[in-house]
Amino acid sequence: MGTKILIIDDDKEIRNLISVYLENEGIQTKKAEDAVEGLKLLDKEVFDLIILDIMMPKMDGIEACMKIREERHMPIIMISAKSEDMDKIQGLASGADDYISKPFNPLELIARVKSQLRRYRKYNAVTESKNVMEVGNLTINTDTRQVWVGNKEVRLTPKEFDILELLARNKGIVLSVSKIYEAVWKEDYLRSDNTVMVHITKIREKIEEDPKHPIYIKTVWGLGYKI
Repeated sequence: MGTKILIIDDDKEIRNLISVYLENEGIQTKKAEDAVEGLKLLDKEVFDLIILDIMMPKMDGIEACMKIREERHMPIIMISAKSEDMDKIQGLASGADDYISKPFNPLELIARVKSQLRRYRKYNAVTESKNVMEVGNLTINTDTRQVWVGNKEVRLTPKEFDILELLARNKGIVLSVSKIYEAVWKEDYLRSDNTVMVHITKIREKIEEDPKHPIYIKTVWGLGYKI
């Protein structure tokens, strides 16, 4: 199943414009010309995100957002010709996750959509999993074997993940290179082997803002590594 987004806007041109840009990104869309129609679609289908206009006939976006939030938790991005701070505050207070003013750059909207989807999927995975470890801005989900730095998912190889998980489970404890190697590779460690050091370097390149000055995986000279 791919990503599916519901666009609720009474302006046909805006609906079609957003739909074209989203579908170019491989995202399915459904369109509703007002909030009443949008709420009916929500009862029939599952959506990953909603793009919701504020100023609409029959029911405005604020009321619609509040109704959606009674039962559903997917991200909602509000769009409106109004750009006053009070309208943004009202939109966010009603349960929206983000707000963009018309006229908007479609590419900015796509970027915001992707950001909200990443955040939603990350926290969903964290909520559903009992095996989640957090170290500062680093989140490690041992059920799904996923790692995030902030809202950005980081792709680790299986061995890189195993090393990071081992260090995180022993947070604050210095683990020797031989202990890491034997726990991850299930083999006896040879003193001349630099496999662990190479893997630590690769992990740092992926999770550290400045790999030369790491904040997560620390080297304890002569002893080993620790988180």
